[in-house]
This record gives sequence, structure tokens and C-alpha cells, in this order.
Amino acid sequence: MDKKRIRSLIRLLLLIIMFSAIAFTIYSSFNKGKNEVLQVGDYALDFVLVDMNGEEHRLSEYKGQGVLLNFWGTWCKPCEREFPIVDKYYQEYQDEGLQVLAVNIAESNFVVQNYIDRKGLTFPVLIDESKSVMNAYNIKPLPTTFFINPEGKIEKIITGEMSDSTIQNSMKQIMP
Repeated sequence: MDKKRIRSLIRLLLLIIMFSAIAFTIYSSFNKGKNEVLQVGDYALDFVLVDMNGEEHRLSEYKGQGVLLNFWGTWCKPCEREFPIVDKYYQEYQDEGLQVLAVNIAESNFVVQNYIDRKGLTFPVLIDESKSVMNAYNIKPLPTTFFINPEGKIEKIITGEMSDSTIQNSMKQIMP
């Protein structure tokens, strides 16, 4: 082989490598952050978050209990309207194996604690500082609530505000 032909092959190889790198970069950027949407019947994704008392909560540790997993913000008016109802049924059903985990989306501890104190909430409130759980669960509107059965499967997903009867019936549905 002569030098001219070797040089041409090297250039062709470099062009193929560069084209592949560009194509991969474009493909990766289009798929970045696109999580699979969880659906009814799927197992809930495990996570660990810290509550307002500094205690860690791992979702998988609640296996055997029904879990109402609610994503919310202090500025969210529907959240504000449904929390007293959620808290009422939490107090009524917690001894029967029902747990409520309210995941606040990246607000400060000070703001969240003031909200909890003002509303008199008794269930655990966790803060997703990095929004990693929100992203893993592919949460768009707030509030979004997952009702998880004792086996860890999602029984129901509700986006938006829930009525008293919806909260009560859904909680009963996931009790052990």
C-alpha cells in the first residue's frame, strides 16, 4: 500500500469516529432525563429521604404496609386543601398498617416546617432536595399521589386534588 492510500484510510477512519461521537452525543442529549413513566401495577421505586426530624425513610422498609406517597409544595393550593383530609385518615388508619409519606419538592426546611406547624400535620414530611425522587417518579403536576399496596405495587396514581371520599376509599384499598 502506498502512503497516499494509508493516509486516506486514516482520514476515513477519523471521520467515522467523529461522526459516531457526534451521533452519540445528540442521541444522549435527546434521551437525557427521560424516565420511564410508572404505571398502576408497577413496583414503586425505592428511595431514601430524610424527614423534618432528621430521620431517614426508605420506601422499601414499609413493605407489608399500605403507603400513600404524595408529592407536594407549600405553594400548591390543592395540596393545602387535601392535607387536612389526608392527615385525618392517616391518624385513623395508621394503626391498621397505613403510612403516609409526603415528599416536598426542594423547598427549604424552614418554609416546610412553618407549613407543617401551621397546618398541624402529623404524618412524615420528607424533602427531596435534589429532586431525584421527583425525577425518578416522573412527577409533573403537583400534587401527585401514589397509592402503594403492602407488596410494594402501585394500585392507583392520582394527579391533582383529591376529594375526601377518594382519599378515604383509596387508603382503604391499600391497607394490609
